[in-house]
Amino acid sequence: MFKRILLFIFKPLSFLPMIAMMMLIFSFSSQTGVDSGQLSYRVSYKIVEVGGQILDKPLEDWQIDAYAQKIEGPVRKLAHMTEYFILAITVALPFYVYGLRGFPLLLVAGIICVGFACTDEYHQSFVAGRGPSMRDVCIDSVGAFFGIMLVRIVCWTLLAPSRAMKRRRRRARQRRHRAVSR
Repeated sequence: MFKRILLFIFKPLSFLPMIAMMMLIFSFSSQTGVDSGQLSYRVSYKIVEVGGQILDKPLEDWQIDAYAQKIEGPVRKLAHMTEYFILAITVALPFYVYGLRGFPLLLVAGIICVGFACTDEYHQSFVAGRGPSMRDVCIDSVGAFFGIMLVRIVCWTLLAPSRAMKRRRRRARQRRHRAVSR
């Protein structure tokens, strides 16, 4: 009884990470084109700087700058994919908790993520220096697909032993029931 009350209270809270991730994505999309570009450049610069340190290859500031400018585009697209990968996990997991499995989970979580990507790109059309991009929606969708698939694989793998045990118990009950009814 106590377990049911706790589940009743805490299950709806499983949607909070999804809402938080949507707010984070919305805040990134609210940045002007200049601010967004500067953030991407700073991240790219840091990647090159850390990469040089890891590889023990000292780079001058101008070299770091040149490499950072070269990788800034791919870093931006990878950031899109990563955002939606995380969003998909935060969307798919609560639905999995509520019992949605298999293709229906892929469909519902996918529609939510791709729909949010479309509205996010539309939102960007109202932000200075930004604009909607169908290419970004496609990149976001790829990230979302991989996030949903990760949830499906991890949950299936972690819950497989539990499902097998339930099947064994059910079969044992059925055998006992048949033996008693004879």
